[in-house]
Amino acid sequence: MASEKKTRRWNRIPIKLPESEQESDSPKGPEHSAAADMSVDEDVSEELLNQEMSSSDDQAPDGIPLPSSSSEAGGPAVAELVATRAELKRVEAEVNELKERLARRQADFENYRKRVERERTETYNRVVADIAAKLLPVLDNLKRALESEASVEASESDEFRHFLSGVDLIYRQLDGIIDALGVKPVVAVGEQFDPHLHEAVVTEPTDDYEPDTVTQEIVRGYRLGDKLIRPALVKVAVKK
Repeated sequence: MASEKKTRRWNRIPIKLPESEQESDSPKGPEHSAAADMSVDEDVSEELLNQEMSSSDDQAPDGIPLPSSSSEAGGPAVAELVATRAELKRVEAEVNELKERLARRQADFENYRKRVERERTETYNRVVADIAAKLLPVLDNLKRALESEASVEASESDEFRHFLSGVDLIYRQLDGIIDALGVKPVVAVGEQFDPHLHEAVVTEPTDDYEPDTVTQEIVRGYRLGDKLIRPALVKVAVKK
């Protein structure tokens, strides 16, 4: 409102030109002179208004500060910051989800690896136990042959002794193969009778051993780790 009043006041400022200029510039009479005076008044008023607005220190006519360029740019900057933070939270959530999925996959793979290793070990032990069970009777027969011929070896010829040496060599090689496969003999003589490892085929009343003590091994037993391939056939002492 103040600027409008000033403008109206400025529009009423009379400007007089010299008579020579009026006479030279108004050849068409008083009407042309009045129009010229009005145009000059408007030019002067516009110039004064511009000066007044430039000296108002960026204030609106009512005294309200005009928005600066920094405040005008603050809105988009804040919006961009909010959008960036939202995107950061989304990426962090996605990263955490991927970490959890990776941990689950690693746990599943570890369980799978352990299961495969356990199944492989069980398969190996089962195959070895089957092979050993088929080879053990052969080993037993070689041992019996060597034990039965040991008493007559001295009276036999050199060729027969060489033959027994060959049989003994075969027995030792086969026994070494069985041992290399992890098949171990069951300890029997002098041990307390264990029905999980021993099979009593003969009992012997005696005072030389404690009752339920294995006194003699008739057929050797074998085991593969915790798996019993064949129990040992033994003679057990009992109380008289």
